[in-house]
This record gives sequence, C-alpha cells and structure tokens, in this order.
Amino acid sequence: MVKSSVILDSTDKNLLRRLQARGRATNAELAEAVHLSESACFRRVRVLETEGVITGYAANVSPAAVGLALTVYVSITLSSQAQDVLAAFERAVAEAPEIMECCLMTGQADYMIRLVASDVEDLERLHATLLTRLPGVARINSSIALRTVVRRTALPVR
Repeated sequence: MVKSSVILDSTDKNLLRRLQARGRATNAELAEAVHLSESACFRRVRVLETEGVITGYAANVSPAAVGLALTVYVSITLSSQAQDVLAAFERAVAEAPEIMECCLMTGQADYMIRLVASDVEDLERLHATLLTRLPGVARINSSIALRTVVRRTALPVR
C-alpha cells in the first residue's frame, strides 16, 4: 500500500518510467540513465519498493502464445450490496485464475471482470462452472473482445 507521505521527485519519476519500459534493466544501467551513482540508484529503488510505489515485477506474456487468445469482459450485478455479499463475491473471484482483473464499479453493474479463455467452448465452460456459481450473482453480461487495440502496462508517470 502506498503511504500518503510518498513524494516523488523528478529522479524518482524518471526511475519509474525507465523501470516500466525495461523492468530487467540492471542497477548500473538505471543509474547511468538517471545520472546517479549505483549505490544512490539502488537506495532509491529500494525506497520506492518499500513505500509501495513499486508493487512488483513481472513478465508480460502473450495470451495467445499460452493458448488463452479469448479476452472477455463480464459485468456482474449482485443480488445485494450488503458487505457480506460483496466480501464473499470478492473472495471467490480472487480464487479463479482465469479472472485477470476484477473491479468494483459505479453505474449499472456492481463489478467488471476481465477474464481469459482458450476459445468460445472454454468460455461456455467458465460461464457454467465459474461465473454462474459466484456468490450473490443476479445478472451476468459478457462481451468478447475481437481485437486489442491498445494495452499498456506502464502508467503515464508525469
């Protein structure tokens, strides 16, 4: 969790932009790029990690390359907005590996889910065995993404 007292200067922001673009950059490469000594660069990155600004490191994997070419956006409306219903729903979605993202929403639906599937038959299986069995679900509306136009992993650090 990011603490409210975190103040990022231009060097911190430069480090974040470079790490988002190239997460496997060495400390020496980062230090040179942001004009710091290696030890100062290392300390700054560690502070950004400790303060929760940098939350982790990951490889971006092509969904199609691992047989998960179908991206589906699912809006979920619950039968109740009682805290225990929301908590049970959130615990259940956290356990489903096919659910890549789940957000509590304003507007018509209570939650928006992004999930991956191998094909339409796999989506049908997920609908029957996962989505309809989530606690508190009253309504499900699914949309299949035909093509991804833009997908970013880097935040626009200004």
